[in-house]
Amino acid sequence: MAEAVAGSGGGLRTADGRPLGEALAQAQGRARRRALLLVAPLLLFVLFSFVVPIGQLLISAFSDDDFARNAPALGAWFDENPRGSPIDESAYAALAADLKAAKENRTAGQMGERINYEVSGARSLFTSTARNADKFEPPYREAILAARAEWDNPRLWESMRQASSSVTPNFFLAAVDLRRSETGGIERAPEEVRVYQMLFMRTFALSALITVLCLLLGYPIAHLLATLPLRYSNLLMIFVLLPFWTSLLVRTTSWIVLLQSEGVLNNILVGFGIIGDDGRIRMIYNQTGTIVAMTHILLPFMVLPLYSVMRPIPPSYVRAARSLGASSWTAFRRIYVPQTMPGVAAGGLLVFILAVGYYITPALVGGATGQLISNLIAFHFENSNWSMAAALASLLLLAVLILYWLYDRLIGIDNLKLG
Repeated sequence: MAEAVAGSGGGLRTADGRPLGEALAQAQGRARRRALLLVAPLLLFVLFSFVVPIGQLLISAFSDDDFARNAPALGAWFDENPRGSPIDESAYAALAADLKAAKENRTAGQMGERINYEVSGARSLFTSTARNADKFEPPYREAILAARAEWDNPRLWESMRQASSSVTPNFFLAAVDLRRSETGGIERAPEEVRVYQMLFMRTFALSALITVLCLLLGYPIAHLLATLPLRYSNLLMIFVLLPFWTSLLVRTTSWIVLLQSEGVLNNILVGFGIIGDDGRIRMIYNQTGTIVAMTHILLPFMVLPLYSVMRPIPPSYVRAARSLGASSWTAFRRIYVPQTMPGVAAGGLLVFILAVGYYITPALVGGATGQLISNLIAFHFENSNWSMAAALASLLLLAVLILYWLYDRLIGIDNLKLG
């Protein structure tokens, strides 16, 4: 460090005559720049692998230009004619022009697929009509309705009006089982297609149940690890960490072997005469399989935060409470448990958030009743319905952020103990 000397003006200066405050500020600036350069690769990695994809996800949730890009004539007609205007000859003329262009560009299926999200059968309607688009002559309304009478459907035209704008809230509406009515209002979707609200509720209910089960199983395990001598607790900790060294796919499929109707567990029950061979218990490809497998997989994420909080608690606290007349249960409940609450909250938050977004395990062992919302998100991605998948994923992300905010408000994120 440069030596500080007294300047002629009375202020402290460095050996080369600069004011000491200025020299310190420059040194701190250089230290901050070096620190920024050290973390720059990590910041860039997070930016391009996390922030940018999530941003694109949020944008695609309310933006889809597949129809608007391929139906310019209809878009112009919708702009000139407000909602409630009759579907006249000029509207069918615009439709005929767009269908002719779609036949040439082979985009009729793309147009129809966008409308098919809201009106079932729209894709086949567009493709079959576009095949004969070259034959349409005025009056276009009669020609198109003669080809397919389904074009005289107010809901179909309302859906095309909505899709003519690349920015639309319809995917978010569909994600909560709502839709646009024929007049442009918002109404509930038909009962036979209401699946998203049910899946969201199932996801959060099963995640909460799995979190509680992990807590009930993990608390005594963590307590045992924290109170045993270190040489024994380290050995037992290996068994807790062992699942992390095994493939998730292997752990999940092993539960299929154990729980299926002809599996190990049912064979044991039949062998001991507890159940008959014709009364085997169905424990897989349902919610039971999802709960059992996910509880086993997520249990270490509960044990580790609990252990990290329990280990530093001095045993003398509980002994002092018992020496003052408290029973073992009272000392445990009023002295020990409150000190472990940061670990309970951290483990519960971690397990719940992981359970909400789990995909592989429910897909393999969940069957029809054990699927979670993540499985439906994956289904839409696989079928190229990116906007619907993005809307569902955005709602799931919002729910997790609200949970995180509630945790911070009620407990405080500074009290989060993960290790």
